[in-house]
Amino acid sequence: MKIFDYMEKYDFEQLVFNYDKTSGLKALICIHNTVLGPALGGTRMWVYDKEEDAIEDVLRLARGMTYKAAVTGLNLGGGKAVIIGDPKKEKSEGMWRAFGRFVQSLNGRYYTAIDMGTTIYDMEIVAQETDFVTGIPGASGDPSPVTAYGVWHGMQACAEEAFGSRSLKGKKIAVQGAGNVGYYLIRHLVEDEGAEVIATDIDENKLNKVVDEFAVKVVKPEEIYSLDVDIFAPCALGAVINDKTMEQIKAKVIAGGANNVLEAEKHGEILAEKGILYAPDYVINSGGLINVADELKGYDRERALRTASGIYNNVKQVIEIARRDNVPTYKAADRLAEERIEKMGRIQSNFIPG
Repeated sequence: MKIFDYMEKYDFEQLVFNYDKTSGLKALICIHNTVLGPALGGTRMWVYDKEEDAIEDVLRLARGMTYKAAVTGLNLGGGKAVIIGDPKKEKSEGMWRAFGRFVQSLNGRYYTAIDMGTTIYDMEIVAQETDFVTGIPGASGDPSPVTAYGVWHGMQACAEEAFGSRSLKGKKIAVQGAGNVGYYLIRHLVEDEGAEVIATDIDENKLNKVVDEFAVKVVKPEEIYSLDVDIFAPCALGAVINDKTMEQIKAKVIAGGANNVLEAEKHGEILAEKGILYAPDYVINSGGLINVADELKGYDRERALRTASGIYNNVKQVIEIARRDNVPTYKAADRLAEERIEKMGRIQSNFIPG
């Protein structure tokens, strides 16, 4: 990857490499766009095969956060951080405090929060070194329940379009990933909707938990794509809709909590050609951002949930734009986000703290 070429193509502002020898911290912080306000996005900790994979991941995730904030109507920009390492083995107080100091050095251009591989208790340590962290205990906390709540409402919007009713009762839904977001989504689907859920996860403990609590069916990870279901809900890693899986999908709707679901834009085109309704990830999974963003103005749980329920209308708006302009939904979502960024860009330049 030619990093500066990529940054120029997608209008990135900053990519910061952070290293602390004492703790072994290797972290990347990416700020994509701050036209609407300071960048906000979680910190992901993951074992990457190559450093280039970590760079590509943080770039894609940061850009997604810009679009997520824009379509949700938040006055925030897009940013993200990734830490290279095993979240089960390599965390330490020193590492988190070093990371917090690097976040603080950006002086409010970037606010961090939890993401895959990190917890609210990790952020509590980060908060010892920086003011620019959200989602800590005693404040908004874990955003996963609100993310799932928003995905549920977005899924209802898709169901209304694809099946004529927003009700998910009796619908067969394949949920990929039974972690934080997947768990709470399954709870809504089973307890609030009466849907028939089939789940998978690479972690057997997470699967056992949803089986014990919700009596869902389970399949092996590689079997989830080819199930004859109404809705496929990816709630794990990104790029799961790719050349290999595309031919296996039988669902009429793809709507889940994962980021960067499409491996490439061409896969969004193919889904549209096949008549499969895709809810763009950064539109439907924006509940987590809504939750931590609410903390910046004095956290109110009911207000955060009320705002997240509006994801139903946001998804409907994307579907309407796609129909109006005869474009795939991923492109319709981009247009919705870019229009708001462009309008605000005429009023204010990139965010400068203070």
